[in-house]
Amino acid sequence: MHQQTRDDRDYRIRALSASQYGRGIKVDATSSPGTLIHQALSSVAANEWDVITLRAGNTSNTAVKLTVEWGGTTAPDDHIEITIPAESGLIDIVLGHGLQGSAQIRAFAATADVIVLHGTVRRYEYNKP
Repeated sequence: MHQQTRDDRDYRIRALSASQYGRGIKVDATSSPGTLIHQALSSVAANEWDVITLRAGNTSNTAVKLTVEWGGTTAPDDHIEITIPAESGLIDIVLGHGLQGSAQIRAFAATADVIVLHGTVRRYEYNKP
């Protein structure tokens, strides 16, 4: 009997769940809870995860503090904070962190509607052949 093993090919690339057609998500919230960015798959199985990459751009002419709420809204436990330079291209925020169990990623910024988040999701799910 052959036992199936998993490897790095067991994923599909997806858009962030709050993105339309893979486009950027404008952060309009200025406090917690932030703008919804992504909701992870509902599974809590050990081998099923969403692995998320996030990048941020700032369209304003001043630097803006961004707070990403990773899976919860408790500060500082669930917060990732970074100041995004003025008129920046895309700045790496998260480069492949996992999330599952329908946990959400939300974000808020010191100034509304000037930070745009882009990203992808590698969804690892076990699908029986």
